[in-house]
Amino acid sequence: MREGVLIVQRVLKHADVVIAAAVVAMVVMMVVPLPPALLDLLLSLNLTVALLVLLVAMYTQEPLEFSIFPSLLLVTTLFRLALNVSSTRLILLHGEAGRIIRSFGEFVVGGNPVVGFVVFLILAIIQFVVITRGAERVAEVAARFTLDAMPGKQMAIDADLNAGLITEDDARKRRREIEREADFYGAMDGAAKFVKGDAIAAVIITIINLLGGFAIGVWQRGLAVEQALQRYSLLTVGDGLVTQIPALLISTATGIVVTRAASEANLGQDLTGQLLSRPRALYIAAGLLGTLAIMPGLPWLPFVILAAASGGMGLVMTEVDRLARQEAAEQARSREDEALKQPDRVLGLLRVDPLEIELGYGLIPLADPATGDLGQRVGLIRRQLALELGFIVPPIRIMDNMQLEPHVYAIRIRGVEVGRGELYLERFLAMAPTEQEADLDGIQTREPAFGLPAIWVAADQKERAELLGYTVVDPASVLATHLTEICRRHAHELLSRQEVQTLLDRVKQDHPAVVEELVPNLLPLGEVQKVLQNLLREGISIRDLPAVLEVLADRARVTKDPDLLTEAARQALARYITRRYGLHEGRVPVITLDPALERAIADAVEHRDAGAVLALEPATARRALESLAAAVEGLVARGARPIVLCSPVIRLYFKRLTERALPRLVVLSYAELEPDVEIEAIGVVRA
Repeated sequence: MREGVLIVQRVLKHADVVIAAAVVAMVVMMVVPLPPALLDLLLSLNLTVALLVLLVAMYTQEPLEFSIFPSLLLVTTLFRLALNVSSTRLILLHGEAGRIIRSFGEFVVGGNPVVGFVVFLILAIIQFVVITRGAERVAEVAARFTLDAMPGKQMAIDADLNAGLITEDDARKRRREIEREADFYGAMDGAAKFVKGDAIAAVIITIINLLGGFAIGVWQRGLAVEQALQRYSLLTVGDGLVTQIPALLISTATGIVVTRAASEANLGQDLTGQLLSRPRALYIAAGLLGTLAIMPGLPWLPFVILAAASGGMGLVMTEVDRLARQEAAEQARSREDEALKQPDRVLGLLRVDPLEIELGYGLIPLADPATGDLGQRVGLIRRQLALELGFIVPPIRIMDNMQLEPHVYAIRIRGVEVGRGELYLERFLAMAPTEQEADLDGIQTREPAFGLPAIWVAADQKERAELLGYTVVDPASVLATHLTEICRRHAHELLSRQEVQTLLDRVKQDHPAVVEELVPNLLPLGEVQKVLQNLLREGISIRDLPAVLEVLADRARVTKDPDLLTEAARQALARYITRRYGLHEGRVPVITLDPALERAIADAVEHRDAGAVLALEPATARRALESLAAAVEGLVARGARPIVLCSPVIRLYFKRLTERALPRLVVLSYAELEPDVEIEAIGVVRA
């Protein structure tokens, strides 16, 4: 037994060679004569393969589980045609084709060639007209509908991915399944032609065998007309039946495979589960059969038996349904009791998504892949921020909230609302280039991302607004822009320890030395997270993470203070910072600090256990902020971006001093600029 298993394992290990040799042998069979004993074996193998294919098709739940079926149709068709050629050669040359063909000709059709030929024609008509044509039509329609539905399915996958319902691996797997499904039905559309052609070829080959055998028997072998007709017609009909029956099984398997698109179990379970799932239908059938049994002139016994069987099956299914409902109720009560005994299961309700978009019911079409592209836009935003900030924003969950007004949306970070706005799907948002008075009819509002004055205009006023110099965007773009700005502004909050670990694992693939040296030998994961959060808080990308980690590995031997490590990392990113704020484009106007103010800030820094803090006198801080506000107004009046330059020692503390009053103010140190940068100080902040 064990030796037999080992032999089978060796054969399966080289199955590709075995199948290739078998296909070549099928072609050789059409040329090389076969002995009758070998032909009997191959005809039995043909019938066995057909039965196996039919049974596998019946137990298949989804068509893709039998994805090799189109190629298998070609191979089995070629095998049957090779057997037809071999049997035809034996019949015409020797008047003999083995015991199987003779048995089918004598026993199956009772030795009557006319009856056998009629049975053969009926089988051919059933296969060609009914089963094959229907399977071909189903495969054609399924292939067309599958291809038409591919874009919608792809968008649904993108929406689930952006909502965080599935992972990247799940999305790739589902996309691959969609592609395989389209390829399968396309292949089945063509493979159905093999079965159709096989049915036609079987009829033609049978007619040729009958005429050719009759001619050879009478003219070459000198047989009497009746004797020649009897011998060759029986052999020909037997040959047709012994090949047509497996072909009919294969055709049936083809129809089963292509019609099981919406099945959830195998064919037997679906039939019994759906056909017998309505006891009332069985009772009605039993009543009708009983009525037929008492009709005069009809045999009563068959109808009485079937009526009793239908009524009995109805009673059985009624009891089965009652027991199933009772069991389901008991299981529900058991689950409730178990939930009461284990109250900690409510902890699942405490889960908070990193990022959420809540839509009022009037904005739900935005999230529907059939009517909106919000899911696709969210995916593009995540890709854009990954390139811009250097880390992957967590999956964004899109959900409806009936408590919001119909045209309102809300953006939440870890369950807390950080942004809100109004959208009107039938309108466009027109933003004026200046604070000019709006001369358009619409709904006055403020652009949610930057607070610019805007107006919601009707679709017929879009072109007029563009001619007047307004920037006109659609509602989905408004939401996408708002979401992008919130992600930029709160990027440091979205960078969790798990995200940092994921980034380190990615860097470790190409730069293992720096990661292994830094974490956890010099800095724990939490301290690295704080440094990266500090960089993101001021809009500095961490995409060049290996360079940041190398600086941390060098400076962590001297200090563990995240603030000082952040400043060192910023200085290492001088080239990026210089280009990030356009300081390499000629002379750039900036604001500087008075040396006295810098000394006052440096002297006011106090180092405590929780870190360094700025303890500047309130009056000094107020005067510094007033002077800064005046300098910023002068810089904005010139159309330049407000940038403050100061010494590296106080940069961080001055930024903390100003971030509440001027959160978008850029504060840089001289050490963060490239040596060849030319600046123009047009304002000085004094205290």
